[in-house]
Amino acid sequence: MYAIVEIAGQQFKVSKDLKVYVHRLTNEEGSKVSFDKVLLLDDNGSITLGAPAIEGASVEAKVLQHLKGDKVIVFKKKRRKGYKKRNGHRQYLTQIVIEGISSSAAPKKAAPKKAAVEATTEEAAAPKVKKAPKAKKEDTKE
Repeated sequence: MYAIVEIAGQQFKVSKDLKVYVHRLTNEEGSKVSFDKVLLLDDNGSITLGAPAIEGASVEAKVLQHLKGDKVIVFKKKRRKGYKKRNGHRQYLTQIVIEGISSSAAPKKAAPKKAAVEATTEEAAAPKVKKAPKAKKEDTKE
């Protein structure tokens, strides 16, 4: 079972006991967090899509630690002008572990397939128009 959930503005594919690094959350270390914006839910092959989110579904997680990511060097240069700028950045991150995925919503039936079947039956009921046969070209060689 896995889910695609939006956490702190980013989408993650999560499953039980998975450790994920997300943008810094305001929760304290050791506290539990619940994410309600579940976009997709897969339960052993039965997929439920949200529009945009699945109502009643949630992902439970525990905050392990707050940390800083690796340093990223930003280097800007314009050739033949003597312009060089070097800058660095370290992103603030939170490590969480997914404890469980719960859904109280029943999977929806596939409506587009039903609409496609109705469209084909309407086409079969409509009368078919026959095209006129093409005129044959006569070969005029003298």
